[in-house]
Amino acid sequence: MATEPVGGPASPPDRPLWLAPDGWSIEILDQTRLPHQVVVQRLGTLDQVVEAIVTMQVRGAPLIGITAAYGLCMALMTDDSDMALTDAADSLLGSRPTAVNLSHAVHAVRDAALGARPGGRVEAAYVMAATLAQREVDACRSIGTHGLGLLRELSQGRRRAVQILTHCNAGWLATLRYGTALAPVYRAVEEQLPVHVWVDETRPRNQGWLTAWELEAGGVPHTVISDTMAAHLLQRHEVDIVIVGTDRTTRAGDVCNKIGTLSLALAARDAGVPFYAAVPSSSIDWSLDDWRAIPLEERGEEEVRWIRGVDATGLRREVSPGGTASQVRNLAFDVTPSRLLTGLITERGICPATREGLSECFPGLEPIDPSTR
Repeated sequence: MATEPVGGPASPPDRPLWLAPDGWSIEILDQTRLPHQVVVQRLGTLDQVVEAIVTMQVRGAPLIGITAAYGLCMALMTDDSDMALTDAADSLLGSRPTAVNLSHAVHAVRDAALGARPGGRVEAAYVMAATLAQREVDACRSIGTHGLGLLRELSQGRRRAVQILTHCNAGWLATLRYGTALAPVYRAVEEQLPVHVWVDETRPRNQGWLTAWELEAGGVPHTVISDTMAAHLLQRHEVDIVIVGTDRTTRAGDVCNKIGTLSLALAARDAGVPFYAAVPSSSIDWSLDDWRAIPLEERGEEEVRWIRGVDATGLRREVSPGGTASQVRNLAFDVTPSRLLTGLITERGICPATREGLSECFPGLEPIDPSTR
């Protein structure tokens, strides 16, 4: 894949993915190069899209789904037969197992193509991919508006900025616009409501630094902390609210998110700090009641064994913080049971993290198992 530097961190593009000028391929911000260098990658084949998802050049559940949607469109341009469509969908579905958005998006594009008129599969697929992208933007904006209400309530009677703790990156880099967990923050800035964000590093991928990069570009006051410091801040009541994203939320309200989220929820419960997950409908798995059935991605040990960064001279380097004899395990996600959540912030409003709460927000939705569609 060709790379092309496009400016620097002080003036980034305003979204992580867009349709290329040719009208059929996509261009992405290579998130493995952030926050030190802004690099655009053009993806023009199914294999390139799968590689970008697996290697986390694109990351964040909503963005993974939209990327996969366009990947299926590109595959159809090469071969729009039923067999090729199934094979391409299977390839994408195997790229990242935890984020349910990927499955929802791939099946939506596949169904649109299968229902198209003869010779119209490619066009129908691209229309659906664009529709899904706009739905994500609209959902994130609505999540931000509903979450803004919580921040307004917390600001009443306070002389300091509302203190928000977040984990991993659930901003516009992980979606298309606004983000999920960061959407209320960006809406607060628009409304000139004073906020400050505590940003977990989120080892081993250090995705908290992507959150910091976003917030710096947006002029949002923030402080980066080590993951292990968060419980201390919660205990000392230096945090008013915790808001995290989600890669898959069960219909019972259990939230699967970046590893370390469960620890935060336990600490927040003990400290009496409200703990919310920002949940677009594309991240809800209506087929699952039992969180134990969520497939938890286990990534390679090299992510723990090696730390990647830029040295004092500006060169990108990898260094090993430890020895090579020890065994390493690298689970990428954990699950926070619904009982530990204060509520879910969805595009349709804020609801309890329960089956009944989600049903009230999304009435009439029958449980769907994406794998059986």
